[in-house]
Amino acid sequence: MTKVTTGATMSLDGYIADASHGGFEYLFQWYGNGDVETATANPEMTMRTSAASAEHLRELRERTGALVVGRRLFDMTNGWGGRHPMDVPVVVVTHTVPDGWAGENDSFAFVTDGIESAIDKARSLAGDKEVGVNGGTIATQVIEAGLLDEVHVDLVPVLLGDGIPFFAGLKIAPVQLEGPTRVVEGKGVTHLAYRVRKAG
Repeated sequence: MTKVTTGATMSLDGYIADASHGGFEYLFQWYGNGDVETATANPEMTMRTSAASAEHLRELRERTGALVVGRRLFDMTNGWGGRHPMDVPVVVVTHTVPDGWAGENDSFAFVTDGIESAIDKARSLAGDKEVGVNGGTIATQVIEAGLLDEVHVDLVPVLLGDGIPFFAGLKIAPVQLEGPTRVVEGKGVTHLAYRVRKAG
C-alpha cells in the first residue's frame, strides 16, 4: 500500500510556525543559504541550499506522488497560484470547496468528508509513489487515524519559544517512533526520518 509520510521544518523546541503562524524567516533560512539551485514548479521559488539538502529535496520530490493539506495552508498560500511548487496534485481537507474552485482539477481535489477519505483520494492520485501530509492539525488527524507511516523533520537551530507544534493537540500520545532511519546534515538544517511504530 502507498506509504503515507509527514514532513515539516521544525525548530529545536518543536514548532513548525510561531504562535501567529509565522516565524518562517527563521525556519526556512536553509532554503536560501547555499549555492546549489533546486527549481520548483514556481519559477519564483527556486531554492539555493547546500549540496546535501539539494539531494535530499531531489529525492523527496521524486518519491512524492500527491500531498494532503489543510484548508488554512491552502488559503495562506492562495492555492500556490494554481499549482503546488512540488508539481504534484494536492488533496485539500476542508468543510466546503472554496469559491471560484472546481471540486477537482489536475492540481487540486477538495475532500469534505474527513481525513480517511482525503488519504484514500491522495493514494489514488499518487500511484506507486508516497503521499505527503503537511504538519500540524492534518498530521495529527492522520496519525490518530493510524494511517501515518513515517515522520520527516527538517530540524533547524532556532528556538521559537511558542507556536504551532508539529503534531497539534495529539490525543493518542505517547506515540513511539523508530529511528532515525535517515540523517542528512545540511547547512543550518538536519534532515531526519523516523518510522511510526504500529500497534500490535
